Amino acid sequence: MEPEGAVDVFRAIADPGRRALMDALFAKDGQSVNELCDVLPDMSRFGVMKHLKVLADANLVTTEKVGRSKLNYLNPIPIQLIHDRWIAKYAVSTTESLTELSRRLSGPDVGRPDPIQEENSRGPTTHLSDLHQGDANKGVAGHHRS
Repeated sequence: MEPEGAVDVFRAIADPGRRALMDALFAKDGQSVNELCDVLPDMSRFGVMKHLKVLADANLVTTEKVGRSKLNYLNPIPIQLIHDRWIAKYAVSTTESLTELSRRLSGPDVGRPDPIQEENSRGPTTHLSDLHQGDANKGVAGHHRS
């Protein structure tokens, strides 16, 4: 079952010009049609008004009359509803991410260098058979301990 108005929201945000208008209202809410015409300079005032009507029909933009001006405001609720219905369920949950982070931080390899990178940076490897048995003052690869 689709949330009420979801199809209208998807149609409204499908157009790049309408998304540009929404971005402009997100940056500065409460703009007049004249201000929003600057966002789409190649479009007529009538074209901008038609886009605003589509956004208003999808409940993405609300208007308020202030004196002789009509100001447009972004309504983010329909986008949040779409997010909750369609995006959030496909995203990795926060709990899973935190569990994975905890596992990595508390795992046995914490604080140890990556053995592959370490081996590549050392050059040739030293084997246990290369160490002199009974030489307590020498460590791995025959280096003197401090």
